[in-house]
Amino acid sequence: MKTKKMKDNRLSRIILHNVGLGILAFIWLVPIIWLLCTSFSAGSGMNTSTFFPKEWSIKYYIKLFQPDTVSQFPQWFINTFVVACATCLISTMFVLMVAYATSIMRFPMRKPLMNMAVILNLFPGMLAMIAVYFVLKTFSLTNSYAGLIMVYSASSGLGYLIAKGFFDTVPRALCEAARIDGCSEARIFFQMVIPMSRPIVVYTVISSFLVPWMDFVYAKMILNAGVSAKFTVAIGLYKMLDKMLINDYFTQFCAGGVLVSIPISILFMIMQKFYVEGITGGAVKG
Repeated sequence: MKTKKMKDNRLSRIILHNVGLGILAFIWLVPIIWLLCTSFSAGSGMNTSTFFPKEWSIKYYIKLFQPDTVSQFPQWFINTFVVACATCLISTMFVLMVAYATSIMRFPMRKPLMNMAVILNLFPGMLAMIAVYFVLKTFSLTNSYAGLIMVYSASSGLGYLIAKGFFDTVPRALCEAARIDGCSEARIFFQMVIPMSRPIVVYTVISSFLVPWMDFVYAKMILNAGVSAKFTVAIGLYKMLDKMLINDYFTQFCAGGVLVSIPISILFMIMQKFYVEGITGGAVKG
């Protein structure tokens, strides 16, 4: 009797748990479904009277690839992709190198530097926006992709903790044996540690790529000349929501939002296994 009651209680908890997850998933998916449906609307403006469009069309997807004075989506996409790839490459190297140095190597002031990095991460990056802008302006790096890439990449090494946690699981005996055989730290890092750390490399690459791909605030602050051809996707799509343009470009904005999400969704689906392994592996000791 007692066993049956315990099974019933467990079943009830499982049902409540799944119902709660279902409700949260529904709340999370509703805006996404609405955006997707609205992107196929035949009307150009915002429709708040019905959830689904009265007429369906793909013409605003086609218009996205027909640049005009307001919408230059193909150029925005290329700009964002170039910035994201450059940032991804630089940030990934910074994060992995800092993680390797703090995990495998031993040097004076190692722990104080690690603690300082953790403390600095507690402060939002937005607090430094004004200072960053004036520094870039001093060196004539505003309205340039080089300045934008530098801002995204400069402090990326501070986010080393998860990668360090993963590197902590790499057997020290292998690194010591390599040193005895005369390998340099660079060779150990690139030829031994990195090949054994594919999950955390994938996690770092995806995380580094997402920052510039989705960012609006820093891109808007740095690329402030108002030249449409130099916008990133986030700035360009936001421009479509201007009160003078929203009635003509809202559906196009929704279509652009859907297209922007496709590369990231594909990347996550392909790399999901390694991404999860990187998070869980890095959380063991990190």
